[in-house]
Amino acid sequence: MFRAPPQALAAAVAGLLLAAAGAAWIAQRDLDARRAAFETEARIAHRLLSQRAVQHEAILATLALLQPGSGAEAAPEQRLPALVPQVQRVLRRDRDGAWPGAAAEAAVLARAETASRQAGRAVLAAADLAAGRYTLVRAAEPASFALQMDLDMLVPQASGEWTLLRDGAARVVLAHGAQQRVWAPGRGVAEDGGGWRFDFAKPLASDSQPFELRLAQRVGWAQLPWGPMLAWAVTVAVVLGALVAAGSAWQRQRSERRRARELLRLGQVGRLNALGELAAGMAHELNQPLTAVLASTQAARRLLDDDPPALDTARDAMAQAVQQARRASEVLGRLRRSVERPAVGAQLQPLKLEPALRDALDLLQPECRRLGVVPQLQCEPPGLAVLAEPVALEQIVHNLLSNALQALAQVPEAERRLLLRAAPHAGQVRLQVVDSGPGIAPEALPRLFEPFFSTRDGGLGLGLSLCESLAAGLGGSLSAHAAAPRGAEFRLDLQPATP
Repeated sequence: MFRAPPQALAAAVAGLLLAAAGAAWIAQRDLDARRAAFETEARIAHRLLSQRAVQHEAILATLALLQPGSGAEAAPEQRLPALVPQVQRVLRRDRDGAWPGAAAEAAVLARAETASRQAGRAVLAAADLAAGRYTLVRAAEPASFALQMDLDMLVPQASGEWTLLRDGAARVVLAHGAQQRVWAPGRGVAEDGGGWRFDFAKPLASDSQPFELRLAQRVGWAQLPWGPMLAWAVTVAVVLGALVAAGSAWQRQRSERRRARELLRLGQVGRLNALGELAAGMAHELNQPLTAVLASTQAARRLLDDDPPALDTARDAMAQAVQQARRASEVLGRLRRSVERPAVGAQLQPLKLEPALRDALDLLQPECRRLGVVPQLQCEPPGLAVLAEPVALEQIVHNLLSNALQALAQVPEAERRLLLRAAPHAGQVRLQVVDSGPGIAPEALPRLFEPFFSTRDGGLGLGLSLCESLAAGLGGSLSAHAAAPRGAEFRLDLQPATP
């Protein structure tokens, strides 16, 4: 059963908490902004209505003060409905006269006139909010005046001043006692579908028109800023994922360094207790360059014995012998430094990988021809470079290729495949050596890099251990895996060279 690492589980919990907290903060900011905008619009609507109510009082006060003449030809107040849209009709009662209209309506106006005379200002005579009208009366001498108002014309819908009405998101109501005039029902305000509700209620700033403006707006779950909230959650996931990946890589590198130090310590103890095995290991490493020296010198001797001697070719053979002797000297010097005090990462330099791999293949070309193996080399991009010490890298690749060829010798010639592939991987450069040999037994796979452990009869068990130490010294790592459908795969991860 798969179990997530504690660090990954803790990061997941922290990510969920952080994403939830951030999303809640974003939602709260959006709600606060919506509430502020609602309250601002509500205050604007209240101020506009209050200004119109005060305007009505001013009109009546002006009529009472100016006392325009009576009669059809001398009644300029009758032009007010054309100038003020919310005024439906202007009524007038001259001294010793009666209010126009039915008896019941005239009685209501008379009572309001008495109240106005006592208060010294305009008063509300009647209000029918369901029908959308009300009447104001102002007592004066010698004539009193009344205005019949259209409630719906108080709302400047055409001018666009009321954003709440234009958007239709808010419920807008004018109330007087138990009466109401609903100017806008509002989307979802009356429903209890969850979410958040904003309310505003305030009387108009007019004693003569004691109406209350009530507004309400509901914000549902679907109106929350899900886009920014989701973007925040994705950002948290990406950042935490990157941090977890970086932490895991750091933990792996730390474990690898600790393992390399342990291997180094064990190797030093082993060198002190088994100098004979170390000598055998040195012989194992020196075998290839010394064999090349021997072959070159013998070839030069034969060329010199010819009649006439082939001096130019003999010189080339001796030059190759000198080169291999120097390589053997470098191997001895490195092994001596390793016995004394290994230096991790010494003398690293940028090195193009493809030419180094081709040189290693050239050294093993005779063995490849003998086994009928045609190696495949894939290096993408072609100019791929790593930080390495040339001799150490050559020894690692040479040992891996030699092991692969020894494994291929155990299968039929038609089934022999050898692949070298190099490409960037996870911030490093990965070199894969894959063969189609019999593969590595599962029980032997964890012990491949242990000193003196070998799966071949007569093997010293120092080659892969030395390769792993060399890889660690280059700041990289070496690992072994089973290849599909059959065979073995060795992965060498190295530091890329900075352009």
